[in-house]
Amino acid sequence: MNLSKNNNLIFGRKNYLFMIVGIAIILVGFLIMTLDKTEYGFGFMGITLGPLVVMIGFILEIFAIFYKEKEQEQA
Repeated sequence: MNLSKNNNLIFGRKNYLFMIVGIAIILVGFLIMTLDKTEYGFGFMGITLGPLVVMIGFILEIFAIFYKEKEQEQA
């Protein structure tokens, strides 16, 4: 029984893996922003590093949505 041919899911296994990693990166970015100890979070971690990590996570999420695996041709 080949599950890949009878798969009714919209995305493939790699897509879901990329999505989970992207969500984890986004959460790490928000955690970085909360760790900033300067007043109102205006330090490097709250203004620069955290939002940059969150943006990378969202870019990975967009990549996960548009990623298409190449079909292997069988003779």
